[in-house]
Amino acid sequence: MGTVIGELLPLAVAVAISPIPVIAVILMLLAPEATATGAGFCVGWVAGIVAATVLFTVLTAVLDLGGAGGSSTVVAWVKLALGVLLLALSVRQWRSRPGPGEEPVTPGWMRAVDRFTPPKAFGLGFALAAVNPKNLAMCVSAGATIGTASSTAGASAVAVAVFTLVAAATVAGPVLGYAVAADRLRGALDRLKVWLSANNAAVMSVLLLVIGAVLLGKGIGGLA
Repeated sequence: MGTVIGELLPLAVAVAISPIPVIAVILMLLAPEATATGAGFCVGWVAGIVAATVLFTVLTAVLDLGGAGGSSTVVAWVKLALGVLLLALSVRQWRSRPGPGEEPVTPGWMRAVDRFTPPKAFGLGFALAAVNPKNLAMCVSAGATIGTASSTAGASAVAVAVFTLVAAATVAGPVLGYAVAADRLRGALDRLKVWLSANNAAVMSVLLLVIGAVLLGKGIGGLA
């Protein structure tokens, strides 16, 4: 179990420090219906992480990809492909960062966040966790890791819970903090939103580069 958790932690941290969901939850907490939309987004984010991770954990176990021979080779190829994908996304993110003096482009859905209802916030949180290619790649790798290493349903459930707890921390943390001390957090959240908006591309590029290199190395190691 310790080995599995050790492999999951870098993937979970990569999901946790993704700037886009953090910016989204901050925008919701600065909106008029902060408590309801923030909670809806947080629940959707957690549900998306759990759904994607459990799906690929079950697929890996059912297809017996953790077995010897060809099955373990399939897992190695999956990690290799994910590593290459993340490296390509890293290059794309780096090239998309704003130049000196340029304002970062704000997606349309971010400008509409203050008009979101809790169900819409839930859907956005779920989509960013389970459909967004960057986070989905982390959940696929986590699911493959759990499915190949965990021998029982209980062990798999614990691994998924640990992965989700770490991955969701940066979204759940502000929501819980706002519920306790809203007035004291508004200024800090606003400053963090501005910084993340300006540096989103650079942060994601470095993050994807590191995790992509790790997965690429694991994939090559599994094929050796």
